[in-house]
Amino acid sequence: MIKHKIKFSLFLIALFSFTVGSFAQDGTVIVDQDSDIDKLLEFKKDIKTVNLFKIQVYSGTRSGAEASKQNFLNSFNEWPVSMEFDSPNTKIWVGNFRSRLEADKALLKIKRKYNNAFIFEPKKDKK
Repeated sequence: MIKHKIKFSLFLIALFSFTVGSFAQDGTVIVDQDSDIDKLLEFKKDIKTVNLFKIQVYSGTRSGAEASKQNFLNSFNEWPVSMEFDSPNTKIWVGNFRSRLEADKALLKIKRKYNNAFIFEPKKDKK
């Protein structure tokens, strides 16, 4: 009698499992989002994870930095240029190079006009 109850219980469990499994539904999820979101996520990922190299071409007074920036832009237009204030000096930084090799190649060109230019890795802001 007990064997029959166990067999019957196992039969019911197997039948229930099969029945539940056969009613499972397959679904497809479609995410409809603006393509700009993907661009922003890529941009954010790049900023957080990539070690960028820059080249410093000037450090000194603000007026000297402004003149140096303009001269640089007149000579080179292939890299972004920024003016950074680091008390008491204003600095001109060039580029956002993803590798040291890329920065080295640019430095070879830049050194022809800016002898004191050098490559560095800016400190990351802790946010």
